[in-house]
Amino acid sequence: MRALVTGATGFVGARLAAELRRRGHDVRCLVRNAGRAAQLSDRGFEVHFGDVLDADSLGGAGADVDIAYYLIHAMGRGTEGDFEQIEHDAASNFAAFAAREGIARVVYLGGLGDRPRSKHLRSRHRTAEILRSQGPPLTYFRAGMIVGSESDSFRTLRYLVERLPAMIAPSWLATDTQPIGVEDTIAYLAEAAAVPESEGREIQIGGPEVLSYGDMLDVMADALGIRRRPRLPVPFLTPWLSSLWIGLVTPVDAAVARPLVEGLSTETIVTDPSGAALFAVEPTPFLSTLRSALGSS
Repeated sequence: MRALVTGATGFVGARLAAELRRRGHDVRCLVRNAGRAAQLSDRGFEVHFGDVLDADSLGGAGADVDIAYYLIHAMGRGTEGDFEQIEHDAASNFAAFAAREGIARVVYLGGLGDRPRSKHLRSRHRTAEILRSQGPPLTYFRAGMIVGSESDSFRTLRYLVERLPAMIAPSWLATDTQPIGVEDTIAYLAEAAAVPESEGREIQIGGPEVLSYGDMLDVMADALGIRRRPRLPVPFLTPWLSSLWIGLVTPVDAAVARPLVEGLSTETIVTDPSGAALFAVEPTPFLSTLRSALGSS
């Protein structure tokens, strides 16, 4: 099988490209940064230099490709507030390209959450709708927080627990989510081509536990071997103010932190496990995924 991986230098994409190759597949990486393209070439990957916002640059990237992975989002890429339009244009270009070049299936990783209030989560779901309606058959994976050493969400949790002896506690800390380890996420994605029943389906994936964001802060403290941080309730602290606060105490880029925090008021839990049941993946408990991420960071 030949797979095309977009976002192949990112947190999920780089791991997926390596796992697909480990499984014996040919992997072509779509990359827009010349320096990173050279790094992938040096590691033995086939590289196509192109940008999903430049439709003409995609020509030929789909030659002999059986399955394409769309792992692109625009947070932090453009000026704040325009990422929805950027993601709309990018998805439209990619769907048209994939259909035109005869790619059999597209796999997309988006977010969980029904009727989200945040632009970030709405845009992720809109991307799936565009890929589904304009491109080849879609396998739409939906996940909440993905836990790994390079995850912005993981890094935010870690810095908050490590740097603050006590924390203000906005209301969104009570929101439930279902975090999943990056290794488990990669296993689902890599297995998709071998699960024909997943074609044209939505696949909701998550770890074995439903936790609030406050619970996750406590488990992070446990994983780090430090005292759980007391929290001071501040219910009027809006997501926008929360993002400013997070920007002060963590190194996460504000252009990324703001849309992430705005999504924290939406529950991101698995409501339909039937799609995930098609896969031979047993998700790892949250504490174990944290310890794994801490060990590799």
